Amino acid sequence: MRIGVVGYGTGGRHFHVPFILAARGVELAGVVARAPATVAAVRSDLPGVPVFASLTDMLAAGVDAVTITTPPQTRRALVLEAIAAGVHVIADKPFAPSAAAARDLALAARDRGVTLGVYHNRRLDSDIQTLKSVLDAGRLGKVWRLHSRMDFDDPATLEAGPTGGLLRDLGTHLVDQAIYLLGPVRSVDAQLDMVDLPEGATDAGFTLTLRHDSGAHSHISASKLNRLHMRELRAYGSDGSHVAQSTDVQAQAIFAGNRPAEDRDGWGFEPESHWATLHTAAGATRVPSAQGAYFRYYEAFADAVRTGGTPPVTAAEGIAALAVLDAARTSAETGQVVGVDREISDV
Repeated sequence: MRIGVVGYGTGGRHFHVPFILAARGVELAGVVARAPATVAAVRSDLPGVPVFASLTDMLAAGVDAVTITTPPQTRRALVLEAIAAGVHVIADKPFAPSAAAARDLALAARDRGVTLGVYHNRRLDSDIQTLKSVLDAGRLGKVWRLHSRMDFDDPATLEAGPTGGLLRDLGTHLVDQAIYLLGPVRSVDAQLDMVDLPEGATDAGFTLTLRHDSGAHSHISASKLNRLHMRELRAYGSDGSHVAQSTDVQAQAIFAGNRPAEDRDGWGFEPESHWATLHTAAGATRVPSAQGAYFRYYEAFADAVRTGGTPPVTAAEGIAALAVLDAARTSAETGQVVGVDREISDV
């Protein structure tokens, strides 16, 4: 599958292109970049890869699929342009500003007969894959609750203003992870930490309580301005608990200059010092790290396109996560527990 990347900011440069290059059955067909400095970065990083001035030019040159990883407020028009051209699309997160807006994109893709996927790549984090294997094996018994915390000491990357905020940023990933692990969400109780910035009021941190159909509840939080750096997962069940403090190993490796194509088999494992611990009646047991491999997303998407199957994260799943975020914002504004619109993801 020949795939083009639209946008070469930190998302395109660090979280898409390296994993496309490592994915089997996928070829990087080009990058859309306009600013001279961005074009220069593409040419330096990817010699010989075509650079296009617009999505229109890339589509005219011919691609099988595109990844749209431009700023959130620009994505809708680009996704619709690709769909109209009959090209398969991966939309970066947040998929859209609201569940209703995302549904419009999903319906457009359905009507045109193209595959639309959402890049919730953090399902493929090592700590999430490790916990998923523990839950799937029934090692915690009946799962009661999940605590998921992602604190980054990273004020410079807080997306400011009404189209930004941490809820749409890290919240998209953490909510999707909770749904991936515990199933659909029926209600939300949310608190947002707001700051006044020149671009407008911005949520710089959040705490959410999600109640799942399964009876389990998850408690997720994140911050970027509080001078903390901590990624922690805790899961509690009738037979014990699972605790992990991870290093965000894939992101750290990318920013250190490493690339998954150089060592696919060794990529994305947490060091032994950060393995999770499973606590049961038999005692405390270390749980070896599962592999975290974002390139698997691209391989699964390419396979879905070839076979007409289901992409690794569907548009409906992207809408479901956004419906939780929509409810979370209403909850924070009203101080009430808010039900999640479940019907909106039926596409």
